Amino acid sequence: MSRNILVTGGAGYIGSHTCKALHSAGYIPVTFDNLVSGHKWAVQWGPLVRADLKDRDALGLCFEQFKPEGVIHFAAFAYVGESVTDPAKYYANNVANTIGLLEAMRTYGCRRIVFSSTCAVYGIPKVLPLTESHPSAPINPYGHSKCFIEQILTDYGTAYGLRHVALRYFNAAGADPDGDLGEDHDPETHLIPLALRACRHGTRPLTVFGTDWDTPDGTCIRDYIHVTDLAAAHLLAMGYLETNKDGRFNLGNGNGYSVLDIINAIREVTGQEIRWQAGSRRAGDPSRLVADAGLAKRELGWSPCYPDMTDIICHAWQWMAKHEGFLA
Repeated sequence: MSRNILVTGGAGYIGSHTCKALHSAGYIPVTFDNLVSGHKWAVQWGPLVRADLKDRDALGLCFEQFKPEGVIHFAAFAYVGESVTDPAKYYANNVANTIGLLEAMRTYGCRRIVFSSTCAVYGIPKVLPLTESHPSAPINPYGHSKCFIEQILTDYGTAYGLRHVALRYFNAAGADPDGDLGEDHDPETHLIPLALRACRHGTRPLTVFGTDWDTPDGTCIRDYIHVTDLAAAHLLAMGYLETNKDGRFNLGNGNGYSVLDIINAIREVTGQEIRWQAGSRRAGDPSRLVADAGLAKRELGWSPCYPDMTDIICHAWQWMAKHEGFLA
């Protein structure tokens, strides 16, 4: 019997890595993606349904055809700055379209969903490392949209018996160790690929947003988690829902790296210099974000296989070197 899992946004960065993990575990990942930010070449381990979540007819046909036993939901807009200037876009896509997905799940009797959430639900940390008991206080529409869905999932569970896990990511990074997949955003906003581009091409310096933060070297500190480890957590979360009703879990390494730490690590891995320039702080940026992922380790049995920053950078660098045409 086929074990189909519907993966919305499965042509994207984390979604495609998760599809590979699902395939390796004997599932058939069915990617539902409009390819606005995802890539057709990233869909390598199962069928692609090219459609938008707002297309309820296409969504219904997908459920009828593939009869998925669960859903992993990545499809969302995820640029914080854009969410501030165009919140309607984020609430329509991230919230309204997710409700449409949940309604399709109800209609077709699909009862398990793993939701791609974010540490942005916490807002400015009051204590570190962040645990799941920290209050949710998002400071931008992107964070609000994810927080709203977490609450909606809880309400759907109470009213309709839907089981869910919300995975709150910290900073996804790296690339598939086999070289099959990697990070290819347009525009790119993540530090490691931007720094690697500055290192490889040298045409423009990397901008460091603030060098006067209350940190040892004055630059922001973040918790980076290998994308392959994130993918593995989604697989474990889907299994968790076979016997558990719901859960919310942080996914991070529990180690904080500053921007200058990352720049220095890239220099060591590549043997090349990185030109950088100081820029202004970005509004709403916390000085530090570090996860306590102990709950995911205890409840899901999850533990990162690639916690070392050298591995994260090496895999990202190998991907860039192999796929220069994609990342030029």
